[in-house]
Amino acid sequence: MRARTAVLCSVADQGVAALTNILVLVAAARLSTVADFARFSAVYLVFTVLLGVSGAYTGQPLVLRRGGGEETRSACRSAVAFTVLAAAALGALLAAVCFLVPGDTAWALLTLGLVLPVVLGQDAVRYAFSTLQQPHLALLSDLLRLACVLGALGAQVYGASPARLITVWGLSALPALLLSAALLHRSTAGAPLVLRPMLRRGHLGQRFTVEFGVGNATSQLSVLGLGAVGNPLLVGALRGATTLFGPLNVLFTSATSFGPPLLGRITEERRRVRATAALAAALAATAGLWATVLALLPDSAGRQLLGDTWSVAAALLPATGSQYAAMAVGTCGMLALRMLDPRTTLAVQVVFSLTAVAFLAGGYVIGGVLGAAWGLFLGSLCKAAATWIRVARIRRRKAAPDEAVTAGVLPSAP
Repeated sequence: MRARTAVLCSVADQGVAALTNILVLVAAARLSTVADFARFSAVYLVFTVLLGVSGAYTGQPLVLRRGGGEETRSACRSAVAFTVLAAAALGALLAAVCFLVPGDTAWALLTLGLVLPVVLGQDAVRYAFSTLQQPHLALLSDLLRLACVLGALGAQVYGASPARLITVWGLSALPALLLSAALLHRSTAGAPLVLRPMLRRGHLGQRFTVEFGVGNATSQLSVLGLGAVGNPLLVGALRGATTLFGPLNVLFTSATSFGPPLLGRITEERRRVRATAALAAALAATAGLWATVLALLPDSAGRQLLGDTWSVAAALLPATGSQYAAMAVGTCGMLALRMLDPRTTLAVQVVFSLTAVAFLAGGYVIGGVLGAAWGLFLGSLCKAAATWIRVARIRRRKAAPDEAVTAGVLPSAP
C-alpha cells in the first residue's frame, strides 16, 4: 500500500474509533441518570485502564517492528492470541470477585469481566493490522463496530442500568472481532503462534506497561480515589468533560500506538522528529479549536449530548481544553522519544505522572472539582515540557559524534 493511502486509511480509522468512543459515552449519558452515569463512568474508566495496559504490553511493542516477513506476521498473530487469552483469564477473575460484592457498580464490573475478551481482542487486531501496514482492514473492522454499537445502544431505553449498558456495548464488538480475526488469519496464514516470548523477563511490553501504570492509569485511578473519599460526582463531572474531547483522546492514544509504522517510513531521524513536532502542533491547535467550539455550544445542545451531566461538565471545559492542548504536545514528545530510544521514556513517565497526581489532589483541595481539572492541566503541561527537553538532549547527544567526524576530530567508520 502506498504511503499516502496508508496515512489516509489510518487517519480515517482513528476517526471512526474516536467517533465510536464518544458515541458510547454520549449514549450512556443520555440513557442514564446523573448517578447511574457516574457508575457507568467508573466502570468504563476501569475498562480504559485495562485497555491501556493491553495496548502497552502487546500492542505498542508490536508496532515498533519493521518489515512484513514471517517473524512480523507471527508476532502479530501471537499478540492477538495472547491478548484474548489474558483478557479471558482477567475477566473471569474480575467477574468472580464482583459476584460476591453487592451493588450496581459491582454488577456492572462483573459484566465488564465477561465482555473483556471481546473488546480487548478487537482492539489488539487493530495493532496487528497497523504493523502489517494494512490499516484499511482496521478501518473496515471499526466501521462495522460503529454500526453495531449505534444499533445496539439505540435500542435501549432511558433508565437502563449500567450493567445492561456495559453488556450491550461489549457484545456489540463481537461481529467486528470475528471479521478482524478472519482477515488477520488470512494475512498471517502459516505463521507460527509463539506466546512464550511475551512472558519472558525483559519483554519490551513490561516496560511500556510500567510507563502506562505510572502515567495514564495513575491519574485515572486518582480520579476514582478522589471520588471515593471526596465527592462521588467528581468522577462523573470529569468523565463528562473528557467525553466531549473523546475524539482527541483516541487520536492521542493512536499517535503513540499507531504512529511508529507511519513515521517509520521517513528514513532520516531529524526529519522524523520534525514531523512529530509538526504533528504535536497540529493536534494542539485541534484541541484548542475543539474547546472553543464546545464553549460556544448552547445549553440545549449540550444537554442533548450529556443529559443532566452537562451542567457540571460545561464548567470544566476551559480547564479540560487546556489540558488536552498540553496533552497533544506531551503525547507527541513521548512518541518522538519512543522512536529515538524506547528505553528513555520511563523516567519521564514516573516523575511527571506522579507530579500530575499531586497537582490533581492539590487542585481539588484548593478549588474542588474545578481545581482538580486545572491541576490535571498543570500536570500535563509539565510533562509536555519535560518530554521535548529530553528529545532535544538525545538529538544533541547523537549529533555530536557526527559533527566530530565531519570536523575530522574522530575517525569515520570503515
